[in-house]
Amino acid sequence: MSEARGEGRDQMIFTFTPSPWFPQPPERQIVVGICSMMKKSKSKPMTQIMERLCKFEYITVVIFPEEVILSQPVDKWPLCDCLVSFHSKGFPLDKAVEYAKLRNPLLINDLNMQYYIQDRREVYRILQEEGVDLPRYAVLTRDPDRPEECNLVEGEDHVEVNGEVFPKPFVEKPVSAEDHNVYVYYPTSAGGGSQRLFRKIGSRSSVYSPESCVRKTGSYIYEEFMPTDGTDVKVYTVGPDYAHAEARKSPALDGKVERDSEGKEIRYPVMLSAMEKLVARKVCLAFKQTVCGFDLLRANGHSFVCDVNGFSFVKNSMKYYDDCAKVLGNMVMRELAPQFHIPWSIPLEAEDIPIVPTTSGTMMELRCVIAIIRHGDRTPKQKMKMEVRHALFFALFEKYGGYKSGKLKLKKPKQLQEVLDIARLLLAELGQHTDCEIEEKKGKLEQLKTVLEMYGHFSGINRKVQLTYLPNGQPKASSEEEECPTEGPSLLLVLKWGGELTPAGRVQAEELGRAFRCMYPGGQGDYAGFPGCGLLRLHSTYRHDLKIYASDEGRVQMTAAAFAKVRAYVCRCFSILRVNICGYLLTLTPILSLTDCQQRVKVRLHEIMQKDQDFTEADYQKLAPTGSPSLVTSMKTIGNPVRTCDQVYTLIQSLTSQIRRRLEDPKSADLQLYHSETLELMLQRWSKLERDFRNKSGRYDISKIPDIYDCVKYDTQHNATLDLEDTLELFRLSRALADIVIPQEYGINKAEKMDIAQAYCLPLMKKIQLDLQRTHEDEAVNKLHPLYSRGVMSPGRHVRTRLYFTSESHVHSLLSIFRYGGLLDEVKDQQWKQAMDYLSAVSELNYMTQIVIMLYEDNNKDPGSEERFHVELHFSPGVKGCEDEENVPLGFGFRPASAENQEKQTNQGSLEDLSQDETDRALSLSEPISIKRSPMSRNRKTGSMEVADQGHVHDPSPLSHIQYSPLLNHRHSHHVAQLLKGLSTDTVLLSCSSGRGPWPSTCNSALTTGAFFWNRLVSSQDLPECLYGFEGCSMVPSIYPLETLHNSLSLKQVDKFLNAACEHSSDAHAKTMKGKHSSQSHAFRELGHLSFCIMMHLHETTTFYGSHVGSPINITWGIECLE
Repeated sequence: MSEARGEGRDQMIFTFTPSPWFPQPPERQIVVGICSMMKKSKSKPMTQIMERLCKFEYITVVIFPEEVILSQPVDKWPLCDCLVSFHSKGFPLDKAVEYAKLRNPLLINDLNMQYYIQDRREVYRILQEEGVDLPRYAVLTRDPDRPEECNLVEGEDHVEVNGEVFPKPFVEKPVSAEDHNVYVYYPTSAGGGSQRLFRKIGSRSSVYSPESCVRKTGSYIYEEFMPTDGTDVKVYTVGPDYAHAEARKSPALDGKVERDSEGKEIRYPVMLSAMEKLVARKVCLAFKQTVCGFDLLRANGHSFVCDVNGFSFVKNSMKYYDDCAKVLGNMVMRELAPQFHIPWSIPLEAEDIPIVPTTSGTMMELRCVIAIIRHGDRTPKQKMKMEVRHALFFALFEKYGGYKSGKLKLKKPKQLQEVLDIARLLLAELGQHTDCEIEEKKGKLEQLKTVLEMYGHFSGINRKVQLTYLPNGQPKASSEEEECPTEGPSLLLVLKWGGELTPAGRVQAEELGRAFRCMYPGGQGDYAGFPGCGLLRLHSTYRHDLKIYASDEGRVQMTAAAFAKVRAYVCRCFSILRVNICGYLLTLTPILSLTDCQQRVKVRLHEIMQKDQDFTEADYQKLAPTGSPSLVTSMKTIGNPVRTCDQVYTLIQSLTSQIRRRLEDPKSADLQLYHSETLELMLQRWSKLERDFRNKSGRYDISKIPDIYDCVKYDTQHNATLDLEDTLELFRLSRALADIVIPQEYGINKAEKMDIAQAYCLPLMKKIQLDLQRTHEDEAVNKLHPLYSRGVMSPGRHVRTRLYFTSESHVHSLLSIFRYGGLLDEVKDQQWKQAMDYLSAVSELNYMTQIVIMLYEDNNKDPGSEERFHVELHFSPGVKGCEDEENVPLGFGFRPASAENQEKQTNQGSLEDLSQDETDRALSLSEPISIKRSPMSRNRKTGSMEVADQGHVHDPSPLSHIQYSPLLNHRHSHHVAQLLKGLSTDTVLLSCSSGRGPWPSTCNSALTTGAFFWNRLVSSQDLPECLYGFEGCSMVPSIYPLETLHNSLSLKQVDKFLNAACEHSSDAHAKTMKGKHSSQSHAFRELGHLSFCIMMHLHETTTFYGSHVGSPINITWGIECLE
């Protein structure tokens, strides 16, 4: 680009720059004129877009000088073939209209409609005519000539406008769109007063005022206040077929503008639903504004337009600048090229259809991504049981219908409050009358009260109470129960708490979310700089069908919210914004809560683990018939299971003693542990494990081993600063025990593993099968309606993404189905054998474990051919643990090609070469592949843009990411500190020799730092300040990259496998249910098929908010557990 002065004119001209592609400019140029105030013409977004627009061979951009616009008659204005003109403060719109009549250029934004945009009354009228949802409103016009339109009655907590009543809170807007002094009035129950909004001044966008009375002069629109969870969504269209959306903190909250380290307002890209995309199209066409911004309010399951701003650009988005220039340039060329006899046709960009290279070297279209993901790091789950007999508990049980099934689950805040009230009442009576007839133990009641009073409020997401009817009372089964059971009916009360997503878990989910967005074509480069470019471009052009499902557990919902960057302003202490993207609450309940097969497996497992002798060869055959290396290794570590349990019990006793001594130390009085836990709470959970793990007869309860490992892993990672002795040994032994107990609870031999897995996963398997089948069929779910798809280059091509966030049981079960269900023959398929060997070496499916299925389509193959659709199966064991990284098994990378890559594969268990910055050779398309270009670069074609950036070396393969940064250059200087500081801001992407990508660099770089951190941890040395992590939390473990299990499956092959697994599961279920009592059978059948029915309904129904039985994840409710 270069600048020149036109002869006899004072305009600025952006001209064509000769290049190797176009040595000389063409003779005839299409002139695009920019007619606006200079502040707008010279703004960064306008400059960026115009520079890109000039990359079109036949386009020249001319900026009209402001002095010419203001002082010269229109016949002296520069000539142009296409006019970009828009109103702002001080702009003479009348003269622009006169110029358009005189020269008749192609108008990007209609000028006459801009008069209407300046009047909010006209804006609302036009939107109503187009059928766009608006907040309920009324217009108060103070005009002496129209007194009938000025009927205002104001009450203390409401206002009546022309007969329409608006209770507080309501919004008062001036009718002039140029007046930004919008007031929100609050009811007296909320303290009254008003929030006064205005154009941003520094870091303020509104202030609170105690004034509660409405304004008495001027004309206003009064409208209902919409509860939006504290966010506004700004939508920016470029023509009717492109819309970019961002969310920001609502100015009506506290008036403080959230800014980043560079002083820019924090905004986040969000996904639009199908209905919102249709609204964007309607707004663009109704107001005849190609480039147009408007505001959306998402409230009560619907989206409402509350303002139309006219010509607006997105700020600080290179992806938007590229797209906007491309759309505008193609539009100008399409309209004007024929008039000037310019040979031109709309170019087919590589991104118009998401084409990616397969591992065999061919090019295929990405059609579907399905991921099953375990939740992130959580606090230890805890449970307390007590038998209750008081009449108040029975009354509560009856009130909520407990007698119908004999069981009752209480999670709602109102229900938990009632339980707390009963506990308080009984404790008060025990305190006043020691001889009162209350059979409940005081200690249990106090613990019940303490747990329910935690956090100061109920959210229904971090605590629950279960009541089970016992007609003959509870027999003594553990150290917790009464020594002499009382006859008669009772209720077993089970209180569950803990298991909340930690700040570390939230960071892990967010980092994984950023990495996932880069899997999509067009998402290359530094995702921290250009977040989710590929995924967002697909969504902006209406070609992405995205749904995120989560089970009903709070930690799972919170992981899904953090992964999707779902943003909702909760309170001052949790100031990060969240915006609801597309999350639907789904129950992924197994067919049976606990199958007979699993009960038998647990009995056998307990018998083997209770032998006071070293494991014999027969024990190895009984406990590890599959020959899993990780299982065999754990058994060798344990040796004698009872002796090992003795050691674990002794170490737990030592741990509780150390904690008690700390409590007695005055220096520890105000000690706060991770996630606001206290030493008292820490002692409670360890003391409970000490009591429950070994009963009075000396026999160990093997079911407590997962809980012990859960607690010691949590404290080792998050509470290492306590410097408790022997925690490492306790971690090592409990981990070895847990590596046996946890996976074997899901079946010991292959047949048992399949039976249990199918019982858990039938609904999920059917849904995955349905997702794969429906991908290539025509449906309108979350896509642009066919009637409105004219002008979209590839309206029928889309990428379906289904993300299922769930718990450990589903991940274990689904993985068992793929491993033992007969998908492939290990003897005949070498790649599958290598994948099975890798999975057998993985000892733990940690937090954020992922199973990813990717479907591709080869459009060159016959539609009926089995080779038409190509399926890849990938896996990651999730978060890295605290164990020695040198013993971690390594797979064969992400999408490895063939023997060429296998020859270069590092040895199992070796970290050699993992830190080298090589591109993934498996993804090379042709020679050479080392092309220096920016992360946003694409092939140089007419209509495409390229921004020079020599700081990046980029592999053109969509799934290969590499960026050199100071972090890599200073690897040996404060490496850990730099790594952690970069994790929350500018995390880079790496590819290594093993073909890993596209996860954050922390997934690879942390391998080299894990030993350093662990050694400092167990030796009690002072850690660098940065190791205490984010927002006061400790170091956040990174996530293992995806490993490819198989990359050459056919869709027919996978469909046949899933169909057989589902049929076998249904048959087994029918046999299990046969012979049982009819009411019992019906109850279990309803439980098992509930989730599938919900999923089917959600899938079949057009998923506009509020139009299905499922409900979006309530983020305001869900995030409370992080406060």
